[in-house]
Amino acid sequence: MKTRPGCTMPEIYAYPSMRVVPSHIKESLDHIKTVLARFNPKSPFSYNFLDDRIAALYRNEARMMQMFSYFSIFAIFISCLGLFGLASFTATRRTKEIGVRKVLGASFSNTVALLSREFIKWVLLANIIAWPIAFFAMKDWLNDFAYRVNISWMEFVMAAVLTFVISVLTISYQSIKAAAANPIDSLRYE
Repeated sequence: MKTRPGCTMPEIYAYPSMRVVPSHIKESLDHIKTVLARFNPKSPFSYNFLDDRIAALYRNEARMMQMFSYFSIFAIFISCLGLFGLASFTATRRTKEIGVRKVLGASFSNTVALLSREFIKWVLLANIIAWPIAFFAMKDWLNDFAYRVNISWMEFVMAAVLTFVISVLTISYQSIKAAAANPIDSLRYE
């Protein structure tokens, strides 16, 4: 049988597992040390707790999750700035069209929907492209775990709803501003 260096016990007995009462940890460790020293005085006594070892295993995952959270917030902020700028550009470019529509009787909600519809189509297309990529990336990442959860379609629907809400909130300011503008000023705009 194989033994550890400096130890007379076989390797299979070198790492025993024990359950201790949480309120008596120090007394339990002293007793275990005494008993092990009696049976194998040459072996040094060292211990660790299972919850600490499990926490160490998931520490990298926690760091990676925190890093992804920061980068996701930054990416959402940058995309909202771009979407806001694009909505502003579109509203400015279509100022005369909006003015003519309002003079001909277009309602406030009609005008807001006209400006928002174009962006909603692009957000929908982005979601359709991102879903398979995210699914395969998540599936590959989860394969590294012994215990894993299944990926359901609800996560993707919730992500799409959140994406739509963020995009509508981002472009709503420019859409409402363009819809509320005086049509006379819009027709004079050059």
